[in-house]
Amino acid sequence: MRTYKFSDMIWRSFFVLMACAMAAAVLAPATPNANAQETSQAIHDPVMAKEGDRYYVFGTGRGVIVASSADRVTWDREPAVLEGTPEWVLKILPDFGNRGSFWAPDIYHHNGTYYLYYSVSSFGRNNSGIGVATNTTLNSKSPEFKWVDRGMVVNSVAGRDMWNAIDPHVMHDEAGIPWMSFGSHWGGLKLVRLDASLIKLPASPADWEWHTIAARHRYHKLDDRDAGDSANPELNYEALYPAEILALNQASENGAIEAPFIFRKNGYYYQFVSWDRCCRGANSTYKVVVGRSRDIRGPYVDREDERMDWGGGTLVVTNFAESPRWAAGGHNSVYTWDDKDYLVFHAYEHEGRGASRLVIKEIKWDAQGWPTVTLDE
Repeated sequence: MRTYKFSDMIWRSFFVLMACAMAAAVLAPATPNANAQETSQAIHDPVMAKEGDRYYVFGTGRGVIVASSADRVTWDREPAVLEGTPEWVLKILPDFGNRGSFWAPDIYHHNGTYYLYYSVSSFGRNNSGIGVATNTTLNSKSPEFKWVDRGMVVNSVAGRDMWNAIDPHVMHDEAGIPWMSFGSHWGGLKLVRLDASLIKLPASPADWEWHTIAARHRYHKLDDRDAGDSANPELNYEALYPAEILALNQASENGAIEAPFIFRKNGYYYQFVSWDRCCRGANSTYKVVVGRSRDIRGPYVDREDERMDWGGGTLVVTNFAESPRWAAGGHNSVYTWDDKDYLVFHAYEHEGRGASRLVIKEIKWDAQGWPTVTLDE
């Protein structure tokens, strides 16, 4: 999600606001159906954690929306993670105000602490930042329950950086080193080493270890402040580009990639990412692709041995075109519950307003170790 033509921005704003408005319903009980992992819950950019006998889902919305469930089908509303806007956000985004719409969270449990990473940004720009809040429990009824904001982890600045500090995911590698992957559009997705505290980068920049782990083609004549789809409202595109370049820019995908999530299995790190357009309801073209590497730093390659930092990626959710219910979907996370692996993502319905719903599907692994997910089964 993030950077779009003006019409796309309207769609995205609509669906994010709808997700916020429906948070009460997200979070009202849903009726189980034949496929118990497809619910009526409205959400964008879902990530999950399990504590005790309850599952918790976190998503884009006011204060970061939260719901809990005993069965992953019926959901109860929980308190939002953030109340108001942290001071650090207003320092990098003075116009953020108190609207409180935080994007694309990640939840990570380590040594008895839950780390909730979240994104803030300006539409169409990479003036962005990733922050983190901590808690010792997800159970809002516990006397120990309290989210504490720990401030900014990393930020990007329009015109300075060719990457976008949103869509975080955090994990430790097999050697116990913590890493954060993140990014949307521009020059692709990044991986950076974290401090052992998990709330900041290492003290010395020499220890940050920046890596590009996935990217797609970006037209070489684009302005650095442009994601690649003429979405930055601060730019006069008619004055910035000749007519033919502007037309090409508006018609192309130009690096439409975001939301990395790395999952370790059978000696590989699998990097799942989202391609193309979210947030346009049934007109969305969002999709999940994957590559893998023996080293968390990459290079990640797809089934055809194409590197993901050179545009490679193997499709994961295979049958959107045939699905009677779902038009497109992405921004996924991956988990193992009861010895089964699951892809968690949001998908857009064909019917109605093309609402974004929570989908949880079991991953099937083929003989070569590649993951696939089939809808409507």
